[in-house]
Parts: sequence; C-alpha cells; structure tokens
Amino acid sequence: MSQHHSLLDINALNKYLRDAQVSIGEIVSAEKFSGGQSNPTFKISSADADYVLRRQPPGELLKSAHAVDREYRVISALSETDVPVPEAIHLCTDTQVLGAMFYIMEFKAGRIFWKSALPEIESNTQRGAMYDEMNRVMAALHSVDVDAVGLSDYGKPGNYFERQLQRWTKQYRASETERIDDIERLITWLEASLPDDDGQVSLVHGDFRLDNMMFAEDASDVVAVLDWELSTLGHPFADLAYQCMQLRLPHNMGHAPGLGGLDREALGIPSEEDYVNQYCERRGIAAIDNWSFYLAFSFFRLAAIVQGVVKRAQQGNASNAKASSLAAMMKPLAAHAVTLID
Repeated sequence: MSQHHSLLDINALNKYLRDAQVSIGEIVSAEKFSGGQSNPTFKISSADADYVLRRQPPGELLKSAHAVDREYRVISALSETDVPVPEAIHLCTDTQVLGAMFYIMEFKAGRIFWKSALPEIESNTQRGAMYDEMNRVMAALHSVDVDAVGLSDYGKPGNYFERQLQRWTKQYRASETERIDDIERLITWLEASLPDDDGQVSLVHGDFRLDNMMFAEDASDVVAVLDWELSTLGHPFADLAYQCMQLRLPHNMGHAPGLGGLDREALGIPSEEDYVNQYCERRGIAAIDNWSFYLAFSFFRLAAIVQGVVKRAQQGNASNAKASSLAAMMKPLAAHAVTLID
C-alpha cells in the first residue's frame, strides 16, 4: 500500500465538485481525523467553511461493510426529525474520483468523549444530564416514523435478531484468527435462546455509544449522532442493550472504556436499571423481557466487529494503528459475555 492513500487528492475533488455543481466553494485543505476504525474521515475546508468528507477505505471490503451510501441516506432522512445529525450535502458513488465512494456533510463543532465515566466533566449534574440526553436521543431515534422519512426499505423484514445472529456469526467466522471457547459457547447459547419476534421495528443506529455522540461545547446537548454505517431497520432493544453492554465493559479497558468496576452513583451516572427504565418510559414500554439475551447478543456482535478489525489489521488495510491492540480485547470480552449465560 503506498503512502498516498491516507491523503485526499484535492485537485480531483475540486474538479468533481465543479462538474457536479456542488456549491461549497473551492476546497483548499484536507486533514484526516484520527480515531475511527472504519471509514477514513477528513475535515475539508474552503475559504469560508469547513465540511466533513467520509470515504470507504481502500482495499478489499467485506460485503455490506463501510456502506457510506447507506450512511448518507440515513443522515439525509433524519434531517427533519428530533435526532440530531449533520446536514448531508453530497454523495459520490463514482469510485474513480477519489478511489472510493465518498460523501460530504456539514462540519459540526462540538466535543467527543471516549471514556464512559466522563472524567473531563467537572460536575455530577452535568454527567447525569449527558446520560439523560443520550437516552432522549436514543428514544427519539426509535420513535422516528420510518415510512414518513422514506426509510421503509432500509432493512429486511422478519426476525431481526435471527438475521443479525446469522450475519455476525458469518462475519466472525470470515475473520476468525484463533478459536476462542467462550465465543463458541456464546454462539451456541444465543442460537438456542433466540426470543420470538415481537414485531417491533425501528431505525437502529447499530453503534450507539458515547463516542459516536458529538456534544455541544458546554457538553450537555448532543449536536450530532455520528457513524451511521451499521444502521438499519431492526429491533430498538439492540441499540439499548449495546449501549448498556458498552457501559458494563471494564473502566480500564483500552479503546473505549466502560464503567465496569466504577461506582456509577458517585459519578452522577444512572444505574443500568434506571437508564433502561427511563428509556422505556420515554417510549411508553412496560418492561423488557429477555434482557440477558439482548446483552449477550451485543457482546457477541462487538466481538465479531473487533475480530474483523483485527483481521484487517493483520492484512494491513485497517485505517488505524490501534487496530492490532484490539486483538487483546477479544478474550476478556468473551469471558464477560458468558457470565450473562451462566
């Protein structure tokens, strides 16, 4: 892989924007954002404004991975809803222009936090407000009328968890680098414990967690939900359980540490039970059955995603040097997951 893959060809981009009559002015600079394992993302600037460009990574891609066109579609569809998203400006499906499909969206100023305990935030009140805001945004997302915003064909009908389990098992097998007994147990248990389809369908984000939220400079309001490439029509509890799973991860775990081992009350962060109840209240849901299935599924799905990044790193086309260190996460992740099924 030659070095220039990490850079954008600004001349080619400007020629394309002129031809396509995308009126954002002449782009004079492009700077790659660090972080983000998946789609290389750039801040591009014209003389008077900043924008964001996201493109697919170079190299061989798993089918359905890095779907920047889906991401663009969902951001566009959400523009008039209560879900905060950047304005979608233009999608380019012609891979000749920059060597990969890409889209351009509004640049939102704000703050991104990586640690679930929010050590950068001084007050418990503000931490609590930020968690409440994430809860509100999630409930707003799951309340979007998908037909009204033109997303009724954004996912397949039928039992979401059954399909997802097959999909992620397949992706996990495709990128498996060693046999992990806990994961084998987990797959067997999940297949045996699939709940019946309850007919709930909503837009799901697919990676709903703290570091995909951009908060206002004063930190309480979410100004944008980012990273929609895993979004689909699915079961709302998938997002809820996935976020709660993230929060259960150890607080001293490398990449995106959770709250495991910390006193949530002392931090002003709601307990899992309170967080889930608050969500249910906002959505008008009485209670959630099969909670441990949704959690265990989330652990498996995260393990499959991490395993994919590990495999790509070994093949040398992951867009982040941290990728190989994720390999060390796999066994603790799996060990934590099986505690839910014992």
